Amino acid sequence: MRTMRDIRDELDRATERRAELWHELGDGVDPAKSAEAAELTERIDDLWAEARALRAYDHFGPSDAIRARARAEERLERDARRLDRAA
Repeated sequence: MRTMRDIRDELDRATERRAELWHELGDGVDPAKSAEAAELTERIDDLWAEARALRAYDHFGPSDAIRARARAEERLERDARRLDRAA
């Protein structure tokens, strides 16, 4: 797994390059630059998703553990509702 610093560095480079392309595209249409800008936009979206996943992992732990805790909480809530109805 990559570090947040690695993701941020790549995100900064991609964002800067996309800004350069947009500036250059302001001078006129260039299909190659437009395609590169679109690819960079997709890559930037992927990097943000990767950063969010890494933050969630750092904060909450592995996704398997998160799902296990959620299932346990759901069972407890169902049991509590069942006990309330029985009372």
